[in-house]
Amino acid sequence: MKFGTSGLRGLVTDLEGRASALYAQAFATHLIRSGLAKPGHHILIGRDFRSSSPSIAATCIGALQRAGLAPLDCGALPTPALALYGLETGAASLMITGSHIPADRNGIKFYRADGEIDKQDELQISAIAAEMADSEIDATPGTAPDRSDAANALFTKRVMSILPASALTGLKIGVYQHSTVARDLLVEAIRGYGAEVVELGFSEDFIPVDTEAVSPETIASLRQWSQDHGLDAIVSADGDGDRPLLSDEKGEPLRGDLLGLISSLFLYADVVVTPVTSNSGIEANGAFQVVRTRVGSPFVIAGMSEALAEGRERVMGFEANGGLLTASSFSLPGGSIRALPTRDSFLPILAPLSLAAQKKLRLSQLAEDFRMPVAMADRLENFPIETSAALMAHLRQSDRNLNMFLSPIGTVARTSDIDGLRAALEDGRVIHLRPSGNAPEMRCYVEARTEEAAAALLDDGLALIRRFATERDISRQFRH
Repeated sequence: MKFGTSGLRGLVTDLEGRASALYAQAFATHLIRSGLAKPGHHILIGRDFRSSSPSIAATCIGALQRAGLAPLDCGALPTPALALYGLETGAASLMITGSHIPADRNGIKFYRADGEIDKQDELQISAIAAEMADSEIDATPGTAPDRSDAANALFTKRVMSILPASALTGLKIGVYQHSTVARDLLVEAIRGYGAEVVELGFSEDFIPVDTEAVSPETIASLRQWSQDHGLDAIVSADGDGDRPLLSDEKGEPLRGDLLGLISSLFLYADVVVTPVTSNSGIEANGAFQVVRTRVGSPFVIAGMSEALAEGRERVMGFEANGGLLTASSFSLPGGSIRALPTRDSFLPILAPLSLAAQKKLRLSQLAEDFRMPVAMADRLENFPIETSAALMAHLRQSDRNLNMFLSPIGTVARTSDIDGLRAALEDGRVIHLRPSGNAPEMRCYVEARTEEAAAALLDDGLALIRRFATERDISRQFRH
């Protein structure tokens, strides 16, 4: 088992039983050792709709009880709803979810009472798990009192405080329900704000919807539904409801960082914290200060915390997947919302819909008006981690190495080494090479003025990575 950018993840066959009990017990031990909880304190458990999630949740409940804490079962609900209830009640929590990854995998997200764990917490939990690895671990499932109604009610109240009443009246919006735990509240919220709702694609079986890299099959469905029903938009979320999916009237998904930008303007943010992989057009579209970080919500949260420590107000952040975090409270047209420093999919869906309704614009036109560079990304799967490390070491060794590597594409004007290597070329295009943090994958992100130019740059970038790997393999063969 391994921590990635969003909690602990692994194959269901590896996580069920002993492993989930081990990490639940390690988390409880960490909370008690560090003074973040005392024996007998409540701890919350939530889950997504994967078939493996109920059994893993039950195993964690039993382990937490034996570790001295008092679990409360919040059932199947969005991750931000669980985190908000934890903030409200002063309780740590575990969310059983693999987010958008396939159903044969699952994971656990860990929250302190004040929000997401940080990288130091991850190290401590992993160290404690390693200490216990050779011990006998009791994986007997447990049961806990049900708090699902209270947790869902609190989050629903927050969602219905974002917009004025009837803000979406006159719109016809599809809700792609699939297997996201956000599906019921998405229908309730969109309908509650006055829009006509068309329910689409409900599934009892888990469907791994990746909102940052929407599959061609999903896009085809979105396009067909938009045409068949004459929709103004389609909304959805990933499996645990913390990453948004919003498509325009043609069924074309809007990029998550564009949703984050629109939400920043909606909130009148003073400081916006976002990873280096988010679109470079963000700085040009707002009066707020932009702080760039490494990829992953812990780094965004750290950036927001630093802004608060400097005395800044109206601080928020978002990731390129659209998940939006608030570090301070915000007064909104529909009410006020407290800080929620974990990814939320509802605000970045409602803000663009509200803005489009106010301006009487189609979502496609609203998106076009921001004139963002066209951004694309792809990855090479099953790419050896040692090859990724060798490539990054080679490129970082000298400017000459980087310039030579990218010379078939263009001339480097400036670089950023925040997370991977991001090179701005003299003609304004951008290419960013980044090894995955938790998988044998090499990622490539690009920006250009047109879709054609971005697609060509992405193809060229991936080709250069493949060439490096091939030449390295040949060189190693000769050495041996």
